[in-house]
Amino acid sequence: MPEEFERRKILVVDDEERMVRFIRMNLEHDGFIVADALNGKQAIQKMRDVNPDLILLDVMMPDMNGFEVLETIREVTNVPVIMLTAKGEEDDRVRGLEKGADDYVTKPFSPRELVSRVKAVLRRTEGATGSMHGLIEVDERLKIDFDRREIWLEGKLVKLRPTEYRLLFHLVQNTGWVVSHDQLLQKVWGYEYRDEPHYVRLYINYLRQKLEQEPANPKYILTERGVGYRFFDFRRKVG
Repeated sequence: MPEEFERRKILVVDDEERMVRFIRMNLEHDGFIVADALNGKQAIQKMRDVNPDLILLDVMMPDMNGFEVLETIREVTNVPVIMLTAKGEEDDRVRGLEKGADDYVTKPFSPRELVSRVKAVLRRTEGATGSMHGLIEVDERLKIDFDRREIWLEGKLVKLRPTEYRLLFHLVQNTGWVVSHDQLLQKVWGYEYRDEPHYVRLYINYLRQKLEQEPANPKYILTERGVGYRFFDFRRKVG
């Protein structure tokens, strides 16, 4: 197993003990440390006790469903969460992403697929932010500090989900240039997501809702129809 993933702690939350054993066996085979919880209340307690690097969270559970657990998690931490969905319905997938999940895996899944998704989410979550340092003053309204992982809008700190942050970073890193859908998928989500273009559209919309004064008429994140997206070139005003 690559050294970058050694000793990473994964919390598996599922009310089916057989599923928990199956996931544990395959993750431990790849060197992960695994903790488990059989319901939502246990999951919240284990999250505080274990401080996991990633959570695998089943949607269908009796006491608190996965969406309710996810909402509670997002109140206190941005730890990466992958939802486990039995039906594979798009409504469930979109709902999970809207509530702050980083990804989803549809049951039944192969061990290889699960481990690949876990590694992809960890890789992009823990990835370095590159060479952009110091406070970036986009304009009087928006300021970004990638070193501190802070986004300031009209003098107030804006809370971004980890995926939103990474997407913004790659757009700003390429200020003035068009970044294609495929490039964003590979940079932000990983090569495994090359066939999931809806991720980009969904998270571009989230960023616009949080950053743009008029999300329907964006100033910062511009659409290049049929190609990708471009962060407006704020540097030109200086030169």
